[in-house]
Amino acid sequence: MASKLFDDSVDLLRKLISISSLSKEEQQTATVIEQFLQDRGVKTHRTVNNVWAYNEYFDSKKPTILLNSHHDTVKPNPGYSNDPLAADIIDGKLFGLGSNDAGGCLVSLIAAFLHFHGQENLKYNLCLAATAEEEISGKNGIELVIPEFGLLEFAIVGEPTLLDLAIAERGLMVLDCVSQGKAGHAARQEGDNAIYNAITDIEWFRTYEFAKKSSLFGPIKMSVTVIEAGSQHNVVPAVCKFTVDVRVTDAYRNEEVLKIIRQNVNCEVTPRSTRLKSSSISEDHPIVKAGISLGRKTYGSPTTSDQALLDIPSLKIGPGDSARSHMANEFIYVDEIEQGIDFYIQLIGKIV
Repeated sequence: MASKLFDDSVDLLRKLISISSLSKEEQQTATVIEQFLQDRGVKTHRTVNNVWAYNEYFDSKKPTILLNSHHDTVKPNPGYSNDPLAADIIDGKLFGLGSNDAGGCLVSLIAAFLHFHGQENLKYNLCLAATAEEEISGKNGIELVIPEFGLLEFAIVGEPTLLDLAIAERGLMVLDCVSQGKAGHAARQEGDNAIYNAITDIEWFRTYEFAKKSSLFGPIKMSVTVIEAGSQHNVVPAVCKFTVDVRVTDAYRNEEVLKIIRQNVNCEVTPRSTRLKSSSISEDHPIVKAGISLGRKTYGSPTTSDQALLDIPSLKIGPGDSARSHMANEFIYVDEIEQGIDFYIQLIGKIV
């Protein structure tokens, strides 16, 4: 790998880290990415804080691969002991907010895109997309701009996976549930206690097992995470609200899971969204076979990403470790960026 490609990638990542880019506030990092590509002769497109580009010899008759990662970040973990925007390199580690999730993946994908950008006679077109609002699954992120990309064959999604092949990803539904009762005085046999009514449904969520299990993930996981009820000690509550976190597998669509839940509980169930669906790609897909041939293993990822908003086959892979995401003093090893660039170039090269 040309050392300049690597050096430029590290410099770009340090610059991105140094700029606050919380979800919905990515204007400056979008401009930096835009300028970085333009300075290297790449024609860019931009909508809100999403930036994308195509290879120089784009041919509408050929299929297109999407190369996607995000440049927004979460808020700094309260446990930070260093400056989350300092972008310091210490003992081979590049520290900073978004360094691991997903800055290292993003700059490595950009480098791989630049490697292929000016090459003629590729079998596939490449569409590079640096998108916004991934951390909040916002509607002004990839979901907004993917219709503008044109027809896509499949996607490589840059997220920290230790360069292993995440061939499936859990979906997510957050359910707001309301159990009804009737208010009354606690000292008398009055009312219908909404908390007791909720307990029956909460126990169902705790114990229910869906018929189909994923070969990668096993069963769907449902967790009651928030309960809210009552106003004072001597009033039987008329309403009990609770929240359920549902991690959907590739064995079901979100809408199927929601239907089964509503058939089995008495409370009112309202999903905050059904957009974040589970995703998977066949082990027989050429891009997966290419990754396996390079010595990487496959697995199912428990975390969600922009894969959940794609309706095409997608492979999640990138440098860095998901365990470091959102942690205090987040970092990525500088060597991991170099390895990421090399691997993306080899992986894409086997296909294009």
